[in-house]
Formats: sequence, structure tokens, C-alpha cells
Amino acid sequence: MDKLFLEDRILLQVEKPARYIGNEVNAIYKNKDEINIRFALCFPDVYDIGMSHLGLSILYNLLNQREDLWCERVFSPWVDLDHIMEEENLPLFALESQEPIKTFDFIGITIQYEMCYTNILRVLDLAQIPLLSKDRTEDHPLVCAGGPCVYNPEPISDFIDFFYIGEGEVQLDALMDAYKHHRENGGTKKAFLELAATFEGIYVPAFYDVTYNEDGTIESFLPKHPMAKPQVKKVIMMDMTGSRYPMKPIVPYIQTVHDRVVLELFRGCARGCRFCQAGIIYRPVREKDLEALKEQAIEIVKNTGHDEISLISLSSSDYSHLNDLASHLIEAPELAHVNLSLPSLRIDDFSIELMSKVQDVRKSSLTFAPEAGSQRMRDVINKNISEEDILKGAYEAFMGGWNRVKMYFMLGLPTETEEDVLAIAKLGQDIVNQWFTMPGDMRKQRLQVVLSTSFFIPKPFTPFQWMGQASSDAFLEKSKLINRNINKKNIKYNSHDADTSRIEGVLARGDRKLNEVILKVYQKGARYDAWSEHFDVALWNEAFADLGMDSAFYNERTRELEEILPWDFIDIGVNKSFLHDEFLRAKKGETTVNCMEGCTNCGAMCFEGGICYARKA
Repeated sequence: MDKLFLEDRILLQVEKPARYIGNEVNAIYKNKDEINIRFALCFPDVYDIGMSHLGLSILYNLLNQREDLWCERVFSPWVDLDHIMEEENLPLFALESQEPIKTFDFIGITIQYEMCYTNILRVLDLAQIPLLSKDRTEDHPLVCAGGPCVYNPEPISDFIDFFYIGEGEVQLDALMDAYKHHRENGGTKKAFLELAATFEGIYVPAFYDVTYNEDGTIESFLPKHPMAKPQVKKVIMMDMTGSRYPMKPIVPYIQTVHDRVVLELFRGCARGCRFCQAGIIYRPVREKDLEALKEQAIEIVKNTGHDEISLISLSSSDYSHLNDLASHLIEAPELAHVNLSLPSLRIDDFSIELMSKVQDVRKSSLTFAPEAGSQRMRDVINKNISEEDILKGAYEAFMGGWNRVKMYFMLGLPTETEEDVLAIAKLGQDIVNQWFTMPGDMRKQRLQVVLSTSFFIPKPFTPFQWMGQASSDAFLEKSKLINRNINKKNIKYNSHDADTSRIEGVLARGDRKLNEVILKVYQKGARYDAWSEHFDVALWNEAFADLGMDSAFYNERTRELEEILPWDFIDIGVNKSFLHDEFLRAKKGETTVNCMEGCTNCGAMCFEGGICYARKA
């Protein structure tokens, strides 16, 4: 870069100047005069969070492999710099070139959680780009978005020019080729959007009309443009081994949430937990080859200097070659001083042998997610884990030298009773009791069991997408009930914020009318809603009241099966009939086998690969 965008006097006023100066190890720099497309890849949260996201690293690497395109990063400025930029009218800039992103061709926003929606507006505002897509001209960048939240894009459809439904490795190259050719021939932005709409996985909200019934439900959702498809089908990368993985990820100068090498074992999940959106929208399971992972680990460690490798996927212990991979990563001479971590072990697959392999001399805490305290409730959500599995896993952890265990649960699950809530406290105590079954000489350290509860939020494309969400008051009563019934000598209890969960529930299943609410609450000053110290529920309540809207319509109401849902136009491969069958089985407390044990005919076989076909081979 020629020079920093921010002057020294400004950098000296902010908490972490390294968030804004770029030039990190492995950051990519190109000659502006030799490229045709400028792409600002945006994570609408602070640098420390965004730089820990694997998807951002994958897309950054993928796009920058093109010689004709320069992909740069941009994050939400933290509140200290945000204030200065507004006060001095400074435009938001990209880290690599340090140039304003309003001059770029594309701003691509990855949306990982609903509570960043006001930050998306803040990014556009600071970039000096009109918030509403209809107000932008040929002089403004095209604003696109992808990530898990765009599987219901409707609440932010007024702000985004087009959405990418699926995985970036599939269509981004072809889309950029089309843009380059289109622009060289003098095409307009609208004409490009018409062209983009013909691509699989691309949704242009301006090309669709929505009408509503008197009760507020959707009457119709129809294309109004000849290029718009009635159904937008997700695109996914079937050949994970052949996908372009970042071998030289950027190494930040400051500590981020995850300072480590990340190896992606597979995408998708075979388990079928009924509350889990990711487990459905990323189907089918697609594994990466063992030998490829071995090579990637060594190469990335060499290129970054990190001293830890994390094996990640939705359920890492389901990787079919996990033991072989763990053994190799521990024994490889090139990785002699590198620690190995497995952040998503299932307690039923828990083994003292594997646990010993992946931990160094530090016995850090182990984390498991039973999700529910009672067996009845675990059957409702199809967790397919028994109390015996949980207690056995905890005991093995204690025998292995661990004295701190974290357990994650959800409150407010469908059909939940007071007995189910109290079962969380009881299970915590049962785990404590396992500790005291060990010989005394093995209990020299103090035990700590941490129980954490979040509040259940029904998400699109899950069997619970029709269910109502509990109110904030109901959530609080449930958490108080647990708190009154735990043994605080050995158990620590944490609970998520109920108001944040309520708003997240509203945004998760909202329709286009929520664009007005999000715009209104942003104008009232909402920023960093995902951060508890900045979230102000009063602003959201005021926005709903100002617009004469009831938030309970979106989160507390139970939907009828026949109702048109805002996301029904998206085809994820999994059939809606399968989701409804799972919903009925949940109400009966019946479990469903996971994909490794038998095909459930969910519909994901339409992608012609992954576990659906591997099981047949």
C-alpha cells in the first residue's frame, strides 16, 4: 500500500489500531492498474471476529486466485473509530489498498448471524452508499450477500442487490466472468442483475413481488421479471478434496477469537438434530480426503507459524478417518510443536484415547452439548444421545485428568415442561456425582461443572420452523428455575439474554416488512446488536411500536402447514414434506436415525454425491 487511510492522530485514539492498517502476513496485494474487478469482502462485525471466520478466508483465497480481480477485506469499525469516522465524514475503506469501498465494483457481505443486520446498514452508511438498493446508481458498487442467514433473505431484501444462496466455490468465478464481459460491453447494473438471476443460486429480490393476506401472512410470492426463477436452488461444492482451500491464510497482528490453523474435515451433518438449521441447509455430508488433510495441515502450519491445529466441522467426531488423522497430526515430525484441538466432539463418541491424543499437557476444559436435560426432550429434538452416554463421557473426562466440563443446553424447546427444565439442573448434579465416584487421589484439583443455557430460536428449514417461540418472560422464568435448583458449590450457571433471543427469533423468520423495522431501529442508533454491552432492546420495541407492528407475530406465533413461508421459494434439496414429517415425529417423541445408519429420504440425494451415494457404494 502507498499509505494508510487513517492518520496517526486517529490511530492513536482507537483501542486496537492493528484492526485498520492491513499489511498482515499473507495478506494479498495487487497492482490496481492490472486488474479489472475490485471486490470488497465484508464481515459486518469487528475485525477480531471476522478474521476468525473460515468462510471469509476461503472466499478471499478463491477470488484472489484470479489475476483480473483484487479481493480486499473490510470489517465494521469498532465504536471508537465509528464515532470518529462519522464526526470527520471519513468513508469506510478496505484494508489492503486503504481505499474507500464506495469505488469498488462489488461489496460482498457474509452474514453469519441475524443480530448483525444493523451493522450491515452501518457499513453501507459509513461507506457513503445509499442504504436502499433502489436508491443506488451506476456509480455505486453492487451489494451482494451470502452465508447461512440468506436462507431467509427477506428481512434485509431492500438493502441487498442480490443474494448468493449456497457455497461460493461453485458460482463465484463464473459470475465474475459474466460481470467482466458484461461491463466490457457497456452493460448496466440492472442488465447485469438480469443476467445474474439466470445463474443457479442467485436471488435478486427486486425481481419478485410479495402480497399479504389481511392477517399479515403471505398471500403470494411470485417473480415479476422474466429472468427470475420461481425457485432458487442452493449451490454446493460436492468435491471437497478438489476445492480450493486457503493454504496461506492471513495471520493477524493482534489476537483474534481463533488464532490457529483450521482444517475443515467435511461439510454437512449426518445427525439430524431437529433444532439445527446448519445440519439441514448444508446437507449432504461431503468429506475431504484424509491424505489431502494431512498435506494441508503441514503446509498451512509452515505458512503461518501457528502452534495449534483445530479440526472443525458441524460434528467433527463423525469424520470417518478421525483417529488416523489425529494420530498423523500428532506424530508428524513437521508438527512436533503443534497442539491439536477438536472443538465439536460428541459426548457419546467420547473416548479417553482420542481425548489424550488431542490435548497437550494443559488439561483445558472440555465442552459438550447435550442440548436438553431429560431423555424425553432429547428424543423430541432427535439428539440421539442417552443419559448413560453423557455420564460415561463425563467420567472418562475426569479419569483422563480433566476437572472442568462445560455443558450447553437450550431452554424453551417444543413440548418442554417444568420437569424437563429441572432435568438440566439434575443432570449437572449427576455429573458432579461422577466426579466423586473416582478414587480420592484422583480428585486433588477442584471440580467445576459449567451449565450454560441459550434460548431456543426456531429457524427456517428445520422441522421446528412452524413452531412458536417462547416469550422473553417465559425464558427468564425457566432460567430462574434452573438457577434456584443447582448446587452452586460445584456448578456454575450461565444464561443467554432473553431479549436478544427474542429479536433474533423475529429476524430469523421475518418477511419483507421487517426491512422497515431494521431501517427504523438503525436510524434510532442501533449498532453492534450481537454484543450485549451495545444491544438495546428498547430501540427495537420503539421501532415496532412506531410502525404499528407486533414482534410476537414473527416469533411467538405457530404457523399452519399450508402457510406460505418467506423462504419457501428457496430450494435447499431437503423436501418440505420431510421437515414436516420430522415435526410430527418430534411431537410424538420419536427419533430418526442419522444418515450414517440409514437414508431418511430427506431429498438431499438430488445433489448426486456425498454420504447419500457413499452409503450405497
